Amino acid sequence: MNAHPNWAGLTEDAEQPWKTLSSRVLVDGFRVVLEDRVEVEGRAEALYQYRPRGPRAVFVLPVTRTGEAVLIRQYRYPLRATITEVVAGGVERGEDLFSAAARELKEEVGGVAGEWVALPGFYPQPSISGVAFYPLLALNVTLGEAELEDTETIERRLVPLAEAYRMLEAGEIQDGPSSLTLWHARQVLKARGLL
Repeated sequence: MNAHPNWAGLTEDAEQPWKTLSSRVLVDGFRVVLEDRVEVEGRAEALYQYRPRGPRAVFVLPVTRTGEAVLIRQYRYPLRATITEVVAGGVERGEDLFSAAARELKEEVGGVAGEWVALPGFYPQPSISGVAFYPLLALNVTLGEAELEDTETIERRLVPLAEAYRMLEAGEIQDGPSSLTLWHARQVLKARGLL
């Protein structure tokens, strides 16, 4: 499995136009939130609240040997709603991206991929978060039993690829990272004659 070429570019710039004058932790723990006092190019000072760079997550579009997309319907507490998504999850400390993707595929839908294709990585909310997302296409997926966490409310849904893309175009996939994962995967799926 090879990383997508753009993954290497998801790094800090060598020169920074903003200077950090002070920093304090507003929220500690799993999702750290900082508040920095910054000087913007020597012109002005501002307070900036954000999640620091470092956390990573993987997003996986699984496609079965018979050409079906494996989507999930998942309850999201902040929304108080169940939405359609691709398989996703955080990368644990010391874990490489492909191992995290394989783990999430197994846990959320009981899947094992025969082939992986890395898609372009991206920042989901760069104005307030330093989190980086790494999408992948999992091909020739076989399905077994999911290994859900106690807090996960997930329903596995198999749909023909054409239906998954109809849903994307109709705005029925409202999770932004899932939508972008599907969008990036489309070219690969078309090139392989799967779509």
